[in-house]
Amino acid sequence: MSNQNRVDFSTIFEKLYNFYGDRLCSVDKFKDPYKILISCIISLRTKDEITEKSSNALFSMASDPYQMLKLSSDQISQAIFPAGFYRKKGEQILYITKTIIEKHNGRVPDNLNELLLIKGIGRKSANLVLSLGYQIPAICVDTHVHRISNRIGLVETTTPEKTEIQLSKKIEKDYWIRINNLFVLHGKNICVPISPKCSNCPISSLCKKNSVNKSR
Repeated sequence: MSNQNRVDFSTIFEKLYNFYGDRLCSVDKFKDPYKILISCIISLRTKDEITEKSSNALFSMASDPYQMLKLSSDQISQAIFPAGFYRKKGEQILYITKTIIEKHNGRVPDNLNELLLIKGIGRKSANLVLSLGYQIPAICVDTHVHRISNRIGLVETTTPEKTEIQLSKKIEKDYWIRINNLFVLHGKNICVPISPKCSNCPISSLCKKNSVNKSR
Protein backbone atom coordinates (compact mmCIF):
# COMPACT_ATOMS: atom_id res chain seq x y z
CA MET A 1 0.00 0.00 0.00
CA SER A 2 1.45 3.35 -1.04
CA ASN A 3 2.21 5.74 1.80
CA GLN A 4 0.33 8.48 -0.03
CA ASN A 5 -2.89 6.55 0.50
CA ARG A 6 -2.41 6.49 4.26
CA VAL A 7 -3.75 9.15 6.61
CA ASP A 8 -1.90 10.78 9.46
CA PHE A 9 -3.76 9.14 12.31
CA SER A 10 -1.14 10.13 14.87
CA THR A 11 -2.72 13.53 15.55
CA ILE A 12 -6.19 12.04 16.00
CA PHE A 13 -4.77 9.40 18.32
CA GLU A 14 -2.78 11.90 20.39
CA LYS A 15 -5.72 14.26 20.88
CA LEU A 16 -8.11 11.48 21.91
CA TYR A 17 -5.50 9.79 24.09
CA ASN A 18 -4.79 13.03 25.96
CA PHE A 19 -8.50 13.77 26.28
CA TYR A 20 -9.49 10.41 27.81
CA GLY A 21 -6.29 9.63 29.71
CA ASP A 22 -6.60 6.92 32.35
CA ARG A 23 -10.05 5.90 31.17
CA LEU A 24 -8.40 4.02 28.32
CA CYS A 25 -7.15 1.30 30.67
CA SER A 26 -10.53 -0.28 31.41
CA VAL A 27 -10.76 -2.21 28.14
CA ASP A 28 -7.58 -4.12 28.99
CA LYS A 29 -8.99 -5.72 32.12
CA PHE A 30 -9.14 -9.23 30.68
CA LYS A 31 -5.79 -10.14 29.13
CA ASP A 32 -6.58 -13.84 28.81
CA PRO A 33 -7.73 -14.62 25.23
CA TYR A 34 -10.47 -16.97 26.45
CA LYS A 35 -11.88 -14.43 28.89
CA ILE A 36 -11.75 -11.72 26.24
CA LEU A 37 -13.66 -13.95 23.82
CA ILE A 38 -16.35 -14.96 26.30
CA SER A 39 -16.75 -11.40 27.59
CA CYS A 40 -17.15 -10.16 24.02
CA ILE A 41 -19.91 -12.70 23.40
CA ILE A 42 -21.69 -11.60 26.58
CA SER A 43 -21.41 -7.95 25.52
CA LEU A 44 -23.63 -8.29 22.45
CA ARG A 45 -26.62 -5.97 22.92
CA THR A 46 -25.71 -5.55 26.57
CA LYS A 47 -24.61 -2.46 28.49
CA ASP A 48 -20.99 -2.30 29.59
CA GLU A 49 -21.72 -2.35 33.29
CA ILE A 50 -23.88 -5.47 32.91
CA THR A 51 -21.28 -7.12 30.69
CA GLU A 52 -18.60 -6.59 33.31
CA LYS A 53 -20.80 -7.84 36.14
CA SER A 54 -21.95 -10.88 34.16
CA SER A 55 -18.42 -11.72 33.03
CA ASN A 56 -17.07 -11.49 36.56
CA ALA A 57 -19.87 -13.72 37.84
CA LEU A 58 -19.21 -16.34 35.20
CA PHE A 59 -15.42 -16.29 35.57
CA SER A 60 -15.76 -16.72 39.32
CA MET A 61 -17.34 -20.08 38.49
CA ALA A 62 -15.10 -21.03 35.57
CA SER A 63 -11.95 -19.19 34.53
CA ASP A 64 -10.78 -21.48 31.70
CA PRO A 65 -12.33 -23.70 29.02
CA TYR A 66 -11.99 -26.93 31.00
CA GLN A 67 -13.76 -25.47 34.03
CA MET A 68 -16.43 -23.93 31.80
CA LEU A 69 -17.15 -27.28 30.19
CA LYS A 70 -18.17 -28.65 33.60
CA LEU A 71 -21.06 -26.19 33.66
CA SER A 72 -24.38 -26.65 31.90
CA SER A 73 -25.75 -24.06 29.49
CA ASP A 74 -28.40 -23.24 32.09
CA GLN A 75 -25.75 -22.58 34.75
CA ILE A 76 -23.89 -20.32 32.35
CA SER A 77 -27.08 -18.52 31.37
CA GLN A 78 -28.03 -17.88 34.97
CA ALA A 79 -24.53 -16.62 35.76
CA ILE A 80 -24.60 -14.01 32.98
CA PHE A 81 -28.21 -12.88 33.58
CA PRO A 82 -29.43 -10.17 32.90
CA ALA A 83 -27.22 -9.89 29.81
CA GLY A 84 -29.27 -9.71 26.64
CA PHE A 85 -30.18 -13.09 25.10
CA TYR A 86 -28.56 -14.76 28.10
CA ARG A 87 -30.04 -18.19 27.35
CA LYS A 88 -28.81 -18.22 23.76
CA LYS A 89 -25.44 -16.91 24.88
CA GLY A 90 -25.20 -19.69 27.48
CA GLU A 91 -25.58 -22.29 24.74
CA GLN A 92 -23.19 -20.38 22.48
CA ILE A 93 -20.50 -20.11 25.15
CA LEU A 94 -20.72 -23.82 25.87
CA TYR A 95 -20.51 -24.74 22.17
CA ILE A 96 -17.53 -22.47 21.54
CA THR A 97 -15.79 -23.82 24.63
CA LYS A 98 -16.29 -27.43 23.48
CA THR A 99 -14.89 -26.56 20.06
CA ILE A 100 -11.83 -24.88 21.55
CA ILE A 101 -11.11 -27.95 23.67
CA GLU A 102 -11.83 -30.57 21.01
CA LYS A 103 -10.18 -28.87 18.03
CA HIS A 104 -7.60 -26.54 19.60
CA ASN A 105 -6.50 -28.39 22.76
CA GLY A 106 -8.16 -25.82 25.01
CA ARG A 107 -6.30 -22.85 23.55
CA VAL A 108 -8.11 -20.03 21.78
CA PRO A 109 -6.64 -19.77 18.25
CA ASP A 110 -4.37 -16.83 17.51
CA ASN A 111 -5.25 -16.91 13.82
CA LEU A 112 -8.15 -14.95 12.32
CA ASN A 113 -9.24 -17.66 9.89
CA GLU A 114 -9.24 -20.35 12.57
CA LEU A 115 -11.27 -18.14 14.90
CA LEU A 116 -13.85 -17.41 12.21
CA LEU A 117 -14.28 -21.12 11.52
CA ILE A 118 -15.75 -21.53 15.01
CA LYS A 119 -19.51 -21.04 14.82
CA GLY A 120 -20.57 -18.04 16.88
CA ILE A 121 -17.35 -16.05 16.52
CA GLY A 122 -17.56 -13.04 14.21
CA ARG A 123 -14.89 -10.65 12.98
CA LYS A 124 -15.41 -8.22 15.85
CA SER A 125 -14.84 -10.88 18.51
CA ALA A 126 -11.99 -12.48 16.59
CA ASN A 127 -10.13 -9.22 16.12
CA LEU A 128 -10.62 -8.30 19.77
CA VAL A 129 -9.09 -11.62 20.82
CA LEU A 130 -6.13 -11.12 18.49
CA SER A 131 -5.48 -7.54 19.52
CA LEU A 132 -6.05 -7.67 23.27
CA GLY A 133 -5.37 -11.33 23.94
CA TYR A 134 -2.34 -11.87 21.74
CA GLN A 135 -1.22 -8.32 20.94
CA ILE A 136 -1.47 -9.12 17.24
CA PRO A 137 -2.28 -6.03 15.15
CA ALA A 138 -5.99 -6.21 14.33
CA ILE A 139 -8.75 -3.64 14.01
CA CYS A 140 -11.87 -4.46 15.99
CA VAL A 141 -14.77 -2.64 14.33
CA ASP A 142 -17.94 -2.27 16.37
CA THR A 143 -20.76 0.24 15.86
CA HIS A 144 -18.71 3.07 17.38
CA VAL A 145 -15.63 2.48 15.22
CA HIS A 146 -17.79 2.12 12.11
CA ARG A 147 -19.82 5.27 12.82
CA ILE A 148 -16.96 7.53 13.86
CA SER A 149 -14.59 6.42 11.09
CA ASN A 150 -17.23 7.39 8.54
CA ARG A 151 -18.37 10.51 10.35
CA ILE A 152 -14.94 12.11 10.62
CA GLY A 153 -14.03 11.14 7.07
CA LEU A 154 -11.46 8.40 7.58
CA VAL A 155 -13.51 6.07 5.39
CA GLU A 156 -16.71 6.00 3.36
CA THR A 157 -18.22 2.58 3.88
CA THR A 158 -21.55 0.90 4.50
CA THR A 159 -20.60 -2.09 6.68
CA PRO A 160 -18.22 -2.81 9.58
CA GLU A 161 -16.36 -5.34 7.41
CA LYS A 162 -15.69 -2.73 4.74
CA THR A 163 -14.65 -0.25 7.43
CA GLU A 164 -12.13 -2.74 8.79
CA ILE A 165 -10.63 -3.27 5.34
CA GLN A 166 -10.38 0.45 4.58
CA LEU A 167 -8.92 1.34 7.98
CA SER A 168 -6.30 -1.39 7.63
CA LYS A 169 -5.22 0.19 4.36
CA LYS A 170 -5.16 3.76 5.64
CA ILE A 171 -3.86 3.53 9.21
CA GLU A 172 -0.43 2.33 10.30
CA LYS A 173 -0.39 -0.98 12.17
CA ASP A 174 0.97 0.71 15.29
CA TYR A 175 -2.54 2.11 15.92
CA TRP A 176 -4.68 -0.90 15.01
CA ILE A 177 -4.95 -2.37 18.49
CA ARG A 178 -5.79 0.95 20.15
CA ILE A 179 -8.31 2.41 17.72
CA ASN A 180 -11.24 0.42 19.15
CA ASN A 181 -10.64 1.56 22.71
CA LEU A 182 -10.33 5.19 21.64
CA PHE A 183 -13.39 5.26 19.40
CA VAL A 184 -15.61 3.32 21.81
CA LEU A 185 -14.92 5.87 24.55
CA HIS A 186 -15.38 8.75 22.13
CA GLY A 187 -18.57 7.25 20.71
CA LYS A 188 -20.13 6.90 24.14
CA ASN A 189 -19.14 10.31 25.46
CA ILE A 190 -18.88 12.84 22.62
CA CYS A 191 -19.43 11.42 19.14
CA VAL A 192 -22.76 9.83 20.03
CA PRO A 193 -25.08 8.51 17.29
CA ILE A 194 -27.60 11.35 17.51
CA SER A 195 -26.69 14.99 18.18
CA PRO A 196 -22.94 14.54 18.69
CA LYS A 197 -21.31 17.04 21.05
CA CYS A 198 -19.09 18.61 18.41
CA SER A 199 -18.37 21.72 20.50
CA ASN A 200 -16.69 19.52 23.13
CA CYS A 201 -14.88 17.25 20.69
CA PRO A 202 -11.06 17.25 20.90
CA ILE A 203 -10.77 16.33 17.21
CA SER A 204 -13.49 18.61 15.81
CA SER A 205 -10.90 20.58 13.84
CA LEU A 206 -9.85 17.36 12.10
CA CYS A 207 -13.37 16.11 11.44
CA LYS A 208 -14.67 16.48 7.89
CA LYS A 209 -18.25 16.15 9.05
CA ASN A 210 -18.31 17.86 12.44
CA SER A 211 -21.61 19.54 11.63
CA VAL A 212 -23.45 16.24 11.38
CA ASN A 213 -26.37 16.10 13.81
CA LYS A 214 -27.89 12.76 13.08
CA SER A 215 -26.89 9.13 13.08
CA ARG A 216 -25.07 7.75 10.08
